[in-house]
Amino acid sequence: MYITISASTLTELNKITTLLETVMASRLFYTKTATFQQLEGLQSVLPRGEKILSQKRNLDSSTAALTFPFVSSELVQDSGILYGVNKSNNSLVIIDRFSLHNANSIVFAQSGSGKSYTAKVEILRQLMQGTKVILIDPEREYKQLAKSVNGTYIKLSATSKEKINPFDLSLNSDDSLSTHVQDLTDIISLMGDGLNAEEKAVLDKAILKTYKDHGISMTKSKKNATYPLLKDLQKTLKELGQKSLCRRLEKFTKGSLSSVFNSQTNIKLDNRLIIFDIKDLSESLRQIMMVVLSNFVYNQVKSNPQKRMLVIDEGWMLLQHEESARFVAGLTRRARKYYLGVCIISQQANDFLNSEYGKAIASQSSLRILMRQDTTTIKKVASEFNLSEYEQKFLLTCERGEALIIADQNHVAVKIIASEKEHPLITTDPAERYLSRESTN
Repeated sequence: MYITISASTLTELNKITTLLETVMASRLFYTKTATFQQLEGLQSVLPRGEKILSQKRNLDSSTAALTFPFVSSELVQDSGILYGVNKSNNSLVIIDRFSLHNANSIVFAQSGSGKSYTAKVEILRQLMQGTKVILIDPEREYKQLAKSVNGTYIKLSATSKEKINPFDLSLNSDDSLSTHVQDLTDIISLMGDGLNAEEKAVLDKAILKTYKDHGISMTKSKKNATYPLLKDLQKTLKELGQKSLCRRLEKFTKGSLSSVFNSQTNIKLDNRLIIFDIKDLSESLRQIMMVVLSNFVYNQVKSNPQKRMLVIDEGWMLLQHEESARFVAGLTRRARKYYLGVCIISQQANDFLNSEYGKAIASQSSLRILMRQDTTTIKKVASEFNLSEYEQKFLLTCERGEALIIADQNHVAVKIIASEKEHPLITTDPAERYLSRESTN
């Protein structure tokens, strides 16, 4: 392997040569300067295929393979958005998630690795491509983004005016009610701290009866039918003699949380970016609200399919209970039919992949974005995504904003980069935002 070094002065040439020899020696490469053979060396490196120096050395096959570092993976699709710069060859990484097997994605990263920043970069560029984005924000990290692009920012809490009725559904699909009843059963089960098989069977019957009492059935529905509320289901359960279930739902219909899930929906998904802020809810309620919101979005999407993304930050919360985990796993499986891409962002890679439903979500996601991991998570991540030794080392040592992107079967190391105009819109660094305002003034 011949290496040509160029420099403007002899001193600079000697300095670079010494530096290169040191670096090569540290990697167990034996180097030899072509002293008094500069002409033969020059002729050998010209693109003529002539080996004038005739320096030979026997190598085994694995060592010889290391001398060909010039072939690297590229990921450039005809359409899509720019994710960043390829770390191997400085080419651009352009991906259209909607051209993959499905439009779902997962993002795994340690805290502080830049996962939210990466999500914001993608959201901005998806918006420019005409994709509508709906985001569930448990930590209030996307408020600035909504303000930057005139998105709709909805703060959901026990005192907020915006409401979502879990009983809302789309009546434009033949399987809407049957599918929705199963999803609603999981939501009610979460509210009731888990139900056994007998209780779920009774609940299924009660939900169908409640809908029928409001003019909605499996076969036909009234044109002006109104959706029932949680208190209507509680009334039906009382008629069926289910006192235990009624008591468990009491706090959501008459107690301190009666204003959260017991009102008709007054929200419309009519903006290109909609962010639901659920930070003011308690952690146990956040999980329920995540499922309710996801179900609401899914039902709205079914009635009007178009290019959309549903982004769920801190997705590990959904795996804490079987009902919510099963729901989101089913959502990722069904989303493709309605032109919806579900993006799950999580920093708990081990907990996520140790769950049966977490593995199902990962397998149903054609786009995987893996950012910095630590030694406690790398083995599980490497096993799940079949990573090479080099890729594992990269994930253990990569800097903030660097990621390994897996799109179907393509693996590419990438540096996520925002433009100068994008960065002020998405950064949450207080110092940077202050400096940005100062320069604007």
